[in-house]
Amino acid sequence: MRQHRTFPRLRLLGSLLLVVAAAVAGTGAAPGGAAATATAPGVRPLGDIVPLPASVHPGGSPYTLTARTRIHVDPGAGEARRVGTYLARVLRPSTGYPLPVTGAGGAGGIRLRLSDRETALGDEGYRLESTGRGVTITAREPAGLFHGVQTLRQQLPDSVEAGTRQPGPWQVAGGTITDTPRYGYRGAMLDVSRHFFTVGQVKRYIDRMALYKINTLHLHLSDDQGWRIAVDSWPRLATHGGSTQVGGGPGGYYTKAQYRDIVAYAASRHLEVVPEIDMPGHTNAALASYAELNCDGVAPPLYTGTEVGFSSLCVDKEVTYDFVDDVVREIAALTPGRYLHIGGDEAHSTSHADYVAFMDRAQATVAKYGKTVVGWHQLTGAKPARGALAQYWGLDRTGDAEKARVAEAARNGTGLILSPADRLYLDMKYAKDTPLGLSWAGYVEVRRSYDWDPGAYLPGVPADAVRGVEAPLWTETVSTDAHIDRMAFPRLLSAAELGWSPAASHDWEGYRQRLAGQGPRLEALGVDFHRSPQVPWRTGQAGQAG
Repeated sequence: MRQHRTFPRLRLLGSLLLVVAAAVAGTGAAPGGAAATATAPGVRPLGDIVPLPASVHPGGSPYTLTARTRIHVDPGAGEARRVGTYLARVLRPSTGYPLPVTGAGGAGGIRLRLSDRETALGDEGYRLESTGRGVTITAREPAGLFHGVQTLRQQLPDSVEAGTRQPGPWQVAGGTITDTPRYGYRGAMLDVSRHFFTVGQVKRYIDRMALYKINTLHLHLSDDQGWRIAVDSWPRLATHGGSTQVGGGPGGYYTKAQYRDIVAYAASRHLEVVPEIDMPGHTNAALASYAELNCDGVAPPLYTGTEVGFSSLCVDKEVTYDFVDDVVREIAALTPGRYLHIGGDEAHSTSHADYVAFMDRAQATVAKYGKTVVGWHQLTGAKPARGALAQYWGLDRTGDAEKARVAEAARNGTGLILSPADRLYLDMKYAKDTPLGLSWAGYVEVRRSYDWDPGAYLPGVPADAVRGVEAPLWTETVSTDAHIDRMAFPRLLSAAELGWSPAASHDWEGYRQRLAGQGPRLEALGVDFHRSPQVPWRTGQAGQAG
């Protein structure tokens, strides 16, 4: 469910937070003018977080966590208890406090409430109320409660993210935050095909995504260089097609049990997994695994390079559609989410007529197994199925005709996910001297990743056709956790704010100051992020700005 509101005063709020954040370390002043109460030095101003909340009303005394703090949930509220247990596990290592999760009543502490009467909060919104006696987070749905917990987490000192006991104090500024997202789709894509990443590495990325209220993990599971998911009816896809990667490394693949584990872990953080099987192009790993998928019946060798556009399933063979049916059926059965991504980009070795014919049948197969089609925006060159989403990855300089075709599809009911490569591709270099990444879409520094409006990006697109944003991380040059950290952070936070915060709050100067405050938090989490010179990174006990 998409929440789309505008809040005309939030640009002023962003600027106010900029001033307050710069001053708070020296003065201890809380935002809100006469209505606010001065708090101890080091208390983070209410709402000085990423993404910026929709509504912030600071005031009153801060709440201090102590060894006596309890996390209260309503009796019988299993989902609230799960969120409370998650919160306790986050806070216990650094605070050293027991933080029991209890259904018993009692004043004070942290209270997590689910109420179906809170209809204005929608599926993901929440209200956080902080006083000297305690913190209450209220939501209509468990996802909103979870997002409220991420806000509480960010309002605490950065060292709360450390895995060992820290000195505190653990204070939350007084006031009320009422928050709902701008878009219902806020995603990040991880390409596990060019380089394979283990279950543990994917979970690590999920945890960092969740902190910033991202709710979708798009897994690019197949490409020319590797097939990364076991398919029982075509076993060589994984065992042979998954046996290498860019540069010739060992590759790898997920068993069905491992994929289910990723999906369940993401769900526990209120992220939906969108699996992608790219077709009819980007299919060399499949073609190398089964000769019959090739028009000439000859399997090509495995591929470890980085070129694109040379491979294609054989559109004229009926076995191709048996293959598509089997793969979609098995992956749909493993995936409880709404979507299945069928790629469709850079099919340069497929004629236009063949592409249209293939996509018609592939989309029908996705619908047959109860999923909604997602495809890269080239899907709009065919006939997008009813309810399909097209993921736009073009550039500012993309030709008018291509943009017009996407806009026409949007006007005809196709939803859009915006991932412009020269704004949100996390594999693009920050600058000429960036050691990792590519530059075919240009250099993408932090300001460029943030300073644009998804709702007004493509001419002729109705505002309600934009379902959200997604930041893809392609992995031609990315092969380790450290590489993910350096390329995704801090630009992933730009995507998070663009997807969550109201359009009226969009302000680079305010954002860069709030982003600067995330530096010590990322360091405490062990994230070796890019120290962009565009951001005045703050120092903190987690480390020095670089």
